[in-house]
Amino acid sequence: MEAFYTIQGEGSHSGRAAYFIRLGGCDVGCVWCDVKESWPVDAHPSIEIQNIVADALRQPARLVVITGGEPLMHNLDELTNELQTVGFETNIETSGAYPLSGSWNWICLSPKKFKKPLPEIYQAANELKIIVFNKSDFKWAEEQAALVSKDCKLLLQPEWSQADKMMPLIVEYVKTSPKWRVSLQTHKFMQIP
Repeated sequence: MEAFYTIQGEGSHSGRAAYFIRLGGCDVGCVWCDVKESWPVDAHPSIEIQNIVADALRQPARLVVITGGEPLMHNLDELTNELQTVGFETNIETSGAYPLSGSWNWICLSPKKFKKPLPEIYQAANELKIIVFNKSDFKWAEEQAALVSKDCKLLLQPEWSQADKMMPLIVEYVKTSPKWRVSLQTHKFMQIP
């Protein structure tokens, strides 16, 4: 769908310069999605892998974040192998609803109630990011946390439109359950993509 150079705004790698590759296609259907234009897979042109890698190499950072849509709708083996061959660290942001492909330095699993992750994704995740839209999402967060490895970072992130209402609840939750961390969409505060 698009590729751009920016600052990773959320999660464990927040604040790092990164080249984002946003792949088209998603059938998870989150009501709060801020890139709904990514949903139709056929609405976006196919680009040769060597062109994607060449564009990424034009930027000084060697961190690539592959996101979507839902990036795992595509087989990512060749793309990530090519990126790693030329020195990139490869991170993915996924709902986990499709089989894991690709070679990853970091897997951010952000499961959605609308289409749950495949079982094998949980143990591969380095980071579990739960979007908190309402109070019931804390229960969902604990159910999901029980499925990941003990080394997986646990993050609670307010859905942007609900941040004023949910942030105080998240703060109190993390204070009483410190295995969790707060994640914010800092790129929105910085007004960058």
